[in-house]
Amino acid sequence: MPVEMRKVVTHDDAKTFIPLAEHFRAMGYEVRREASVAGSINPDQVLVHFSCFYATLRHPLRAFLRFRAMRRQGIPVITWNRDAPHYLNHRPWRLALLEKLRLFDLYATHSIIDGRRFGAEQFYLGNAASNRYFLVDAANAMRRLRRSDGYAFDVSFFGAMSGARFKEMRARETFFSELGRRLVARGIRFIFREAEGMSYEQQIELIQSSRINLNFGAACDYGAPLASGMPERCYGIPACGGFLLCDKRTHARDDFTPGENWAEFEGLDDCVAKIEFWLENYSAARDLAERCHAHVMAHHTYALRAQLLRDRLLAWHASRQEPRR
Repeated sequence: MPVEMRKVVTHDDAKTFIPLAEHFRAMGYEVRREASVAGSINPDQVLVHFSCFYATLRHPLRAFLRFRAMRRQGIPVITWNRDAPHYLNHRPWRLALLEKLRLFDLYATHSIIDGRRFGAEQFYLGNAASNRYFLVDAANAMRRLRRSDGYAFDVSFFGAMSGARFKEMRARETFFSELGRRLVARGIRFIFREAEGMSYEQQIELIQSSRINLNFGAACDYGAPLASGMPERCYGIPACGGFLLCDKRTHARDDFTPGENWAEFEGLDDCVAKIEFWLENYSAARDLAERCHAHVMAHHTYALRAQLLRDRLLAWHASRQEPRR
């Protein structure tokens, strides 16, 4: 069967696939939640099976048998890990076993900092902007955000911040506690709050009510020597027109260009200095925010991530249809 005739995508409730599912449907694919294709779907119709990395990690033998059956039917198995290199604190021996087995045909990950390989093919795939954050009328929104008198806050952050509840958030909680004290001393208006319970509309309102939106830390960084993967807010904030000031992250340079469409800081002292700089240079901040918005919309949406994966999967199938010499 020609590769382009495969119009079914299956998944086993892999949460990382959720933001991609609607875009595969928009490209004409039927998306089904199926643990396997045995007796339910013609395997010649299936483009790919998306599997949960952590379900595979918990049940490697079961996954091995299931994936082997799919592979014999010409169906590749892919996973997308957006929690490396912390891996949700799973036991090292499980990770070592899964790395040895390399059960996935394609392993996509938002961070390659630790160099671990869990698939036959491995590649970097960052998070992206959800269409929930897209501006309805970008031109008018950008003009409104140009007005320096329309902001309730100079600096804001929303996200998980309770170090008492989550050890992964202790560094973030400490950082924002000290940053808050320094901003108070400088008369800078700010709000740092938990994101739990916030709707997308409330998140967008806060982003667009703040001259500077911060990112610092991520649960997936816990125990890692460097901050690496890009949290979803790194794309969502620019998508809805906000100015983002982010902690230094290794993969920022894979997706952005510092100074052109990216602003970052390194450490608490530099964060305070950068906040003061961008508040004093408001017009330059909005110039960068608009360039970052355009860059995200052109290169870093979930629709584009889905197209990238579709093309890679078509190439995977095509390579296996080429006659052997």
